[in-house]
Amino acid sequence: MHPRLRATHHQQQRVRHHAQGLDSHGFFNLLTSPELLDSVESLLPEHRERLFPPTETLSLFLAQAMSADRSCQKAVNEAAIKRLACGLPNCSTQTGAYCRARQRLPVSMVSALSRQAGRMMTEQAPRAWQWRGRPVRLVDGTMISMPDTPANQKCYPQPNSQKPGLGFPLCRLVGIVCLSSAAVLDAAIGPYNGKGGDEQTLLRSMLSTLHAGDVLIGDAFYATYFLLSELQRRHIDGVFEQYGARKRSTDFNKGVSLGSKDHLVELTKPVRKPRWMSQEQYDQVPATLTVRELYCGGKIMVTTLLNARQTSKADIKQLYRSRWHVELDIRNLKSTLGLEVLSCKTPDMAIKEIWVYLLAYNLIRLLMAQSALLGDCLPRQLSFKHTLQLWGAWRQYHDECDEEQLTSLLLLIAEQRVADRPGRIEPRVVKRRPKTHPLLTQPRPQARRKVAKYGHPKKAK
Repeated sequence: MHPRLRATHHQQQRVRHHAQGLDSHGFFNLLTSPELLDSVESLLPEHRERLFPPTETLSLFLAQAMSADRSCQKAVNEAAIKRLACGLPNCSTQTGAYCRARQRLPVSMVSALSRQAGRMMTEQAPRAWQWRGRPVRLVDGTMISMPDTPANQKCYPQPNSQKPGLGFPLCRLVGIVCLSSAAVLDAAIGPYNGKGGDEQTLLRSMLSTLHAGDVLIGDAFYATYFLLSELQRRHIDGVFEQYGARKRSTDFNKGVSLGSKDHLVELTKPVRKPRWMSQEQYDQVPATLTVRELYCGGKIMVTTLLNARQTSKADIKQLYRSRWHVELDIRNLKSTLGLEVLSCKTPDMAIKEIWVYLLAYNLIRLLMAQSALLGDCLPRQLSFKHTLQLWGAWRQYHDECDEEQLTSLLLLIAEQRVADRPGRIEPRVVKRRPKTHPLLTQPRPQARRKVAKYGHPKKAK
C-alpha cells in the first residue's frame, strides 16, 4: 500500500475507534440539542401560518448564505421543487412572498441564535482545547460593502475620498472569536465613517461577552490605556501589539526589568478625557496602570500577563501568533461564504443579512467542532471550505438524519486536515491580470447618457 494511503487508512481507523468510545451526550448532540431547538422556539415572533413561516424563512436564508448563487429566486425555486418532491401543493416561484417573509424575520432572533450557538460551543469545548486551561478570545474588525442605494448611503456612507455616485456604502464589523472552536461569540456593526464606528467603540459595546479569566488578543488598534484598564478591572488579561504612538517612546531601560527587552512599566492616565467617556467614568479610571512591554517576533507587545516566570517571552510570542487565526476566520466569512459584498438594499435587511452569515458560519463551525471530537484533533486542524462543501451536498439528499448518519457525515469532515505551515509568507499581489476596462469615474446614469450620445470609447491598442 502507498505510504499516503496507509496513513489515511490509519487515520480513518483512529477516527472510527474514537467515535465508538465517544460519549453520545454533550458536544456531540449540540446540532440537534433541545437547548438550541428551544432557543429557536422561544425567539419566534407571533405569526400566522403562511407559505414561509419564520423557521422556513430562516432555513432558506441560511441556505442562501451557504450557496454560491445567493439569489432569492434560487431559494424560492428550491422551495417549490421541495414541495413538489414531498407531494405538497404547488407554490408560485415569484419571490415577493419570500422577500416579505425575510423582512418580517426579527434581527434579534437571528443575532440571538448566532450568539447562542457560539456560546454553546465554547461552554462544551474540552479543557484541552484551551490555553493553559484559560479561554482565549480573538478580536478584529473588517469592512463590508453594501449595494449603492440612498438608504444604505445615508446610514453607512461611503469613504470621503470617493466622489458621490462612484463609491459603495461601507460598514465596519468587529467580532470576538473563540480561539479553540473558532466560533463567533459576538459582533458589533457600525458605519465606516462617522461617530461610533471605530473598532474601539464597537469592542466596548461587547465587553460583557468576556468573562473573568479570559485572555483577549488583538492588534495595535486595541492597546490603549482605557481598554487595558477596563480589562484589568474585569480580571481579563490582554495581549496586544503596542499602540503605534507608543512604539517610538518605548524605553526598555526604564521600569522593572524582566529580561532582555522585557520589563514592567507604569503608565499614566491620559490627561484629556475621551469624548466617548463621561466625566464620572473618567474619574473612576485609576491614575496609573502597570503593564508589561516586551520585544518578540519583531514586534513590541504590551500585555497584562505580568509574571515572567509563569508566562515567558516565548509563551507570549507563541500566543500572539495565534491571532492570525482571526484573519483566516474573516477570510472564511468574506471569501468562502461571500459576506464581502452584501445583496440587501436597505440598512435593516443588510444588518439582518450579516447576522444570517454569522449564524451560518457558526453552524458550520459547530459541525467542525463535533467532527474534531470524533477525529481526536483540534477544530482548527479541519477545513472550513471542505465542511461547507460536504454540508451543501448533504442537505440536497437529507432533510433529516439520525445519529448514525450524522456520525458518518462528521467522519467525512474529519478526513481532511489543514496543514500546519508556520512562518508562511505570501505577497499581497494578484498574478492574474484583470480585464482592461477603464474605471468608472462619473455616476453611472451620466456615463450611460454619454455612451448613448457618443458610443463606447475605442479600446486602447
